[in-house]
Amino acid sequence: MAFARTGSVALLGVDGVVVEVQADIEPGLAAFTIVGLPDKAISESRDRVRAAVVNSGEKWPLRKLTVGLSPASVPKSGSGFDLAIACAVLAACERLKPESIERLLLVGELGLDGRARPVRGVLPAVLAAADAGYAKVAVAQATAAEAALVPGVEVLPVRSLRQLIALLCGEPEPEEPPDQLFGAGPDPALAGLSLPGLGVHRAEAAGGWRKDLADVAGQCEARHALELAAAGGHHLFLKGPPGAGKTMLAERLPGILPPLDRKEALEVTAIHSIAGLLPPGRPLVQRPPYCAPHHSTTMPAIVGGGSGLPRPGAASLAHRGVLFLDEAPEFSVRVLDALRQPLEAGEVLVARSAGSLRLPARFLLLLAANPCPCGRWSRRGDACECTPTMVTRYQARLSGPLLDRVDLRVEVDAVSRTALLRQRDAPAESSAAVAARVLAARERAAARYAEAPWRLNGEVPGHELRTRHPLGPEALRDAEREMERGFLTARGLDRVLRVAWTAADLAGSDRPHREHVRTALALRGTAFRSAQPPDPTF
Repeated sequence: MAFARTGSVALLGVDGVVVEVQADIEPGLAAFTIVGLPDKAISESRDRVRAAVVNSGEKWPLRKLTVGLSPASVPKSGSGFDLAIACAVLAACERLKPESIERLLLVGELGLDGRARPVRGVLPAVLAAADAGYAKVAVAQATAAEAALVPGVEVLPVRSLRQLIALLCGEPEPEEPPDQLFGAGPDPALAGLSLPGLGVHRAEAAGGWRKDLADVAGQCEARHALELAAAGGHHLFLKGPPGAGKTMLAERLPGILPPLDRKEALEVTAIHSIAGLLPPGRPLVQRPPYCAPHHSTTMPAIVGGGSGLPRPGAASLAHRGVLFLDEAPEFSVRVLDALRQPLEAGEVLVARSAGSLRLPARFLLLLAANPCPCGRWSRRGDACECTPTMVTRYQARLSGPLLDRVDLRVEVDAVSRTALLRQRDAPAESSAAVAARVLAARERAAARYAEAPWRLNGEVPGHELRTRHPLGPEALRDAEREMERGFLTARGLDRVLRVAWTAADLAGSDRPHREHVRTALALRGTAFRSAQPPDPTF
């Protein structure tokens, strides 16, 4: 037989497209051509596959060989097509039975010695295979645990091409020396991000997230805002002088978030699989991720992008978790404003000449900033050396439309000496106690929205809150007054209502009362840029 076919997967962002890998051998001069919009890595697979086949003890066809990747209109990238190309060629040479690979999907890279190497994105690839009706997939042994997360699919762990041939032909498996299983490695496009802060699951693999709220002295208002943010999925802005504890509070937010359910865990794992950030032996991300990029990070690294087809950025890596922007005014204004659309839609739409992709990005945004460039400005005017123009320019880097999408805004003052000294005698509440209340509040909200596609108060559209879950005139009196005075927009009212519902859920109330709306209004505060610096002449 001179023709054979098998299956593999092309990744477009976090989605997989099943690709039919066809091999055709014809009489003529020896040549090897790959068609179907391959990238450089796939074009180089001609040499990898030829060497792997020969070094596995098989004969390479010295005729005209053409490998087609169909559909040809879909761009293909990466080295994950090596296994499929090698098996299709061997079936066309009649070394393998064509029926043994026609309903088998293969994902993996081949070394020159024939050993199977892992690639990124195995989980979304197997999910796409399951959706297309494939019941069996073959992947490198190092990624077999990740592929096994998909129910209903039989996973065939592959150590080498020689072993795969033996399995498909029903022959005894060859004895091979043990090989160190290397990971796929992080995506080079993410080099600007702080890898240790990209996901809580890395700390989880080392024994769990150990940063506890009990370590925080004082900061009652900020702690309450943190609890509201975790319970309702509300975005939070912390403003205060250096050393007040903004970063300390932010690092403890993942510790009070509930674990991901099965569906959410698969979504997050698929994104981190594409980025090559899954720790060995722990393929499933079960804790909400925590991503804290440096303020010099570029826009493609934050919202997604890169050369060719876009790839997930920090906003997608923080999906179902926390995106913490420390020193937020130091970020590029274009980067900050680019987050406005994901905050509303829960996804990033990236359009490039090579194609457009939708990347999931439903994260909890946490901003932290100093009040001025030197950090010492306050209402008391304590030793601030910045001019009014410097302070205004610094504060204006956080635009009004961006802050209008932030539900909670808290001024974090420096910790008093009394609070520090009392911490030993009267320790603060632990993360475990707060996490229990957060979980109970989320369960109460999920029961209320049981028939809706959302589960958190922070995700509910304002129209739904006003029509299906209306509040009485007495509860809304303060919010209406703020709107009449021009201090609250229509979007701001929706966000106040969402926070009020979360405050009611935490308090165990069936419906928000006036005090819950007042709490939401107080924590919303005024726009960051509206604060005026002190007159240096006084």
